[in-house]
Amino acid sequence: MLSKPATLLLGIIYEKPLNAYEITKLLNYMNIKWWFNIADSTVYTTLKNLEKRGLIEGTIEKVGNMPDRTVYSLTGKGADELKETIRKSILQFNYDTNIFTIAAFLMDILEKNELNGLLEKRLNILQSYLNGIQQQDNELWEQEVPATHVANLWRMIDIVNAEISGTRRLLSACGEERNHEK
Repeated sequence: MLSKPATLLLGIIYEKPLNAYEITKLLNYMNIKWWFNIADSTVYTTLKNLEKRGLIEGTIEKVGNMPDRTVYSLTGKGADELKETIRKSILQFNYDTNIFTIAAFLMDILEKNELNGLLEKRLNILQSYLNGIQQQDNELWEQEVPATHVANLWRMIDIVNAEISGTRRLLSACGEERNHEK
């Protein structure tokens, strides 16, 4: 599975070939730093690593009197790995919600039927997490542990409930897109 920065950058390049400077400007324009802080240096390093792994390829371009620039495009291997990472990210729950946020940001890459199926499975996974967490909470347990443990358990329940709500919204949006396509 790809790292969060690699997933995000491959998803951006999936849309159209770009150079590193264009990618950093796009990330700034999209205000991604407010939910996933990716430094410009991380963009450049990640692009070089992706190129070494054969997931993207760089083409040197000369534009007028400007210095040469490397424009990156996705390889077939890169597209396959990106799609697999998005699938896996949808089907896992992690309290680091950026993993799913990046997958949600890029999920239009997948076919609608597959995406709907993955989101339905995610709802089942989240419900299982919620049921498991709630089983831990009872009056006896609350009396035996510090109040901070109880508060943290409730915080975890809040996070899972938020993920359930967000996943339902995404499913609904996918259904609306299908209605607009008809």
